[in-house]
Amino acid sequence: MIPAHVPAERVVDFDIFNPPGVERDFFAAWTTLLGGPGLVWTTANGGHWIAARGEVVRALWNDAERLSNACLAVTPGLGEVMRFIPLQLDGAEHKAFRTPVMKGLASRFVVALEPKVETAARDLIETLRPRGGCEFVAEFAEILPLNIFLSLIDVPLEDRPRLRRLGVQLTRPDGSMTVEQLRQAADDYLWPFIVERLARPGDDLFSRILSEPVDGRPWSEDEARRMCRNLLFGGLDTVAAMIGMVALHLARHPADQQLLRERPELIPAAADELMRRYPTVAVSRNAVADVPVDGVTIRAGDLVYLPSVLHNLDPTCFEAPETVRFDRGLAPIRHTTLGAGPHRCVGAGLARMEVIVFLREWLAGLPEFRLDPVRPVAMKGGNVGACTILPLEW
Repeated sequence: MIPAHVPAERVVDFDIFNPPGVERDFFAAWTTLLGGPGLVWTTANGGHWIAARGEVVRALWNDAERLSNACLAVTPGLGEVMRFIPLQLDGAEHKAFRTPVMKGLASRFVVALEPKVETAARDLIETLRPRGGCEFVAEFAEILPLNIFLSLIDVPLEDRPRLRRLGVQLTRPDGSMTVEQLRQAADDYLWPFIVERLARPGDDLFSRILSEPVDGRPWSEDEARRMCRNLLFGGLDTVAAMIGMVALHLARHPADQQLLRERPELIPAAADELMRRYPTVAVSRNAVADVPVDGVTIRAGDLVYLPSVLHNLDPTCFEAPETVRFDRGLAPIRHTTLGAGPHRCVGAGLARMEVIVFLREWLAGLPEFRLDPVRPVAMKGGNVGACTILPLEW
């Protein structure tokens, strides 16, 4: 049923989890919404708004007063069940909990972690090089960032496959788990580690955060559980998806590979530009007040979906947005891949470092690589879109 305040001309048939053609090209599937109204209503998944023009995406992402982060996602019940800290909090409460998390992820810790990322990347590449090819998603993208994150929170690396499945169920659910089962699986896994960190803090990420007071007081057990749950899910999927898209671009564009091999000093700028060009994260907001925008009104209680892809690939926001230009990254790029406003990704610095290290080590460690001409690339939509199959050869 379409609400009375939604004009008929704003209604589209668009499922964010399965837009037409997403299995072949996530970005082409989403950019079909560009060029029309800046805000549309989909009847899929219970009905919600989608910001469909770059300026609208960016403006609503920054509107933390009238749009709350509490709902978490379009998936029914996910926000009410997960209750992530700090992600689902707003205003002063969000800031109070975000501050310890940001301290735990301070730049000095990211810099100190870089040699470990380099070593892990080189070890993986050494294993893959003699084989002449790989399925990049399963054999690299889903291993490197997850192993680094699990090292960061000091949990066993052999738990990676188990935790990876949970991350995928959050961002690209397939119906095999209820949201309650998903939360319980995460909590059952995390609880022994949380008890240990609260009682005997170490130098891992969870310990650093839980050692920081929240407005001058200690964390409660419930707050610690919700924060660790938030960081666990936040670290399980987004960087893996990002690295997959970067590798896909380079496999399709050997001239870009060659340029970065010849001029490795361009790699940080290239990382920024590739992250802009291949955004896959979207967030949901629920309106706590009426928000007039683009000639219509988001009513209090409405859900609005904010896809970074429709900001970063909107030609009114970026010149020739689908063209990768590494010189674009020589100046700060105001993209939305890692969010915007007070809820910008707390791990943005870590994610950027991992992409830079991947580019540096992969290009230094392997000859020119390309897509396997026989096995096709596959993609999937969701709150974090991703390559699910990326066969490469060299």
